[in-house]
Amino acid sequence: MKLIFEKSVSGRKSFSLPKLDVKESQIDIPEHLVRNEAPNLPELYEVDIVRHYNQLASLNHSVDRGFYPLGSCTMKYNPFLNEEVAALNGFKYLHPYQEERTVQGALELMYELQEFLKEITGMDHVTLQPAAGAHGELTGMLVIKKYLQENNLGHKNEVIIPDSAHGTNPASAVMAGFEVIKVNSNNEGRVDLDHLKSLVNENTAAIMLTNPNTLGLFEKDILKISDLMHKNNALLYYDGANLNAIMGKVRPGDNGFDVVHLNLHKTFSTPHGMGGPGSGPIAVKSFLKEYLPKPVVGMKESGEYYFDYDIPKSIGKVRSFYGNFSVLVKAYTYILSMGKEGLKKASELATLNANYLKEKLSKFLDVAYPDVCKHEFVIKGTSLKDYGVSTLDFAKRLLDYGMHPPTVYFPLIVDEAMMIEPTETESKETLDEVAAIYEKILEEARKDSDKLKKAPLTLPIKRLDEVKANKELNVKFD
Repeated sequence: MKLIFEKSVSGRKSFSLPKLDVKESQIDIPEHLVRNEAPNLPELYEVDIVRHYNQLASLNHSVDRGFYPLGSCTMKYNPFLNEEVAALNGFKYLHPYQEERTVQGALELMYELQEFLKEITGMDHVTLQPAAGAHGELTGMLVIKKYLQENNLGHKNEVIIPDSAHGTNPASAVMAGFEVIKVNSNNEGRVDLDHLKSLVNENTAAIMLTNPNTLGLFEKDILKISDLMHKNNALLYYDGANLNAIMGKVRPGDNGFDVVHLNLHKTFSTPHGMGGPGSGPIAVKSFLKEYLPKPVVGMKESGEYYFDYDIPKSIGKVRSFYGNFSVLVKAYTYILSMGKEGLKKASELATLNANYLKEKLSKFLDVAYPDVCKHEFVIKGTSLKDYGVSTLDFAKRLLDYGMHPPTVYFPLIVDEAMMIEPTETESKETLDEVAAIYEKILEEARKDSDKLKKAPLTLPIKRLDEVKANKELNVKFD
C-alpha cells in the first residue's frame, strides 16, 4: 500500500474556498515564525483521501474485528451504546469553563459515577481526575506520601512490590519519591508471605499489589498481608488493572486496601489502546480523603452539584480540569446498562473463559502455574525452543491467522511467557477456534520452523528488524 505522499499529484485539491469578501487582517507575525516556503503536504482529491484512510483503517486490528487477548490489558468489547451516549449534544458540546449551574447534568453523572465506584471497590471517597491507570498509580502514591508526611511518618520511604508486578508500579513509586523493595513469588505464583515478613520494617510505607496478580492468581493470603502491613503502620495500594476478574464478587476495600486505582478503559468498557483516551480514578479510605486532588464533585443539601475545592491538605491538581469526561460518560453508561448482577456476571464469564481456554491449551503447551486462574493465565513457552522457535515467533505467526497475539515476555518471572486474557465477551466457539489455531501453529513449529521465524507472511508489513527500528527511529517521509 502506497503512502499518501506517494499518491500525491501536484495541483490536485480536496476542497475549494470562496473568494475572500472581507478586509484581510494584518497580523504582526514575528519574523522567526514566518514560513519561507510552502509546507510539504500531499495533494489529492477528496475521494482519494477518504479511500486512503479507510484502507488504512481496514488494516488495523481491533476488538471489533477479531480476538484480542492482551493479558492484564483487558481489551474487552466496547458496546456502541457507550459511544452514542457520550456523543449526545449535552455532553459533547460542554466547555470546562461553563458555570456550574449550566452543567448540572454532567456533574450529576460524575457524582453518581463516584458513588458507583465507591460501592464496587468498597472504598469511601473517589477522585475522577487521573487520566489513565499509571497516572492513577502516581496519584495514589502521592496521596500516601502526603499522608505519611502530615502524620510524622516521613521516614517511611520503602514500597514493597512483587516480582510479578506491572512495570508501572515501581515507576510510580519511584516518581513519588519512594525506594522500591522487591518481594518474591512463591512456587504457587503468589506473594511469598515469609519473604514479605522479612522485608517489613519501620521504613515500610506501603505494598503495591495487583489482585488477581499478573499470573491471573488471586492472592489467597491477602487478609494476612493486610494485617501484617497495618500492624506496621504501612498502607496497602491496589493496582486495579485486573479488577475485571472480581468486580461484583470481591471488593478491595473489604480486603484491607487503603488506596485503589481503577482503569475505566479496561474494567468498565471504554476504548483502550493507542495511548488513550483513558481514565484512572482512585478511591481511598476516609482517613485519606483530605489528601485527594481537588476538586471532587460534591452535592449540597439542596440537591445541587458542585466542584468542591475545600480540601486544604490536597496534593493539588493532577490533571487539567476534571478528568477525561467522555470516558467517564462511557463508564457510567456501561455500569448502568449492566447493573449489579451484570457486572458480577461479567467477572464470572471472564474467569470461566480464561479457565476453559487454559485447560484447552494445557493439552499441548505448558501452563506456568496450573492452579485455577481468574481472568488470565500464563503459558511458559520454553518447549518451543525444542523446535528452534521462540514465543515471539509464535506470536508473529498468530497474526497470519487474523488473531492478535497475547502479551508476550511478561511477567518477567516466567520464561518465554505468553499472558492470555480472553475476556468475558468471547464465545465458546471463538475459544475453541483459538485453541485449534494455537495447536496448528505448534504443529507448524515441529514441521517447518522457518514459517514461524519469517512470520507474519500474509500482512502488508512483514518481519521487522526490531533492533534497527529501535536504534534508527525514522518515521519521516523524505
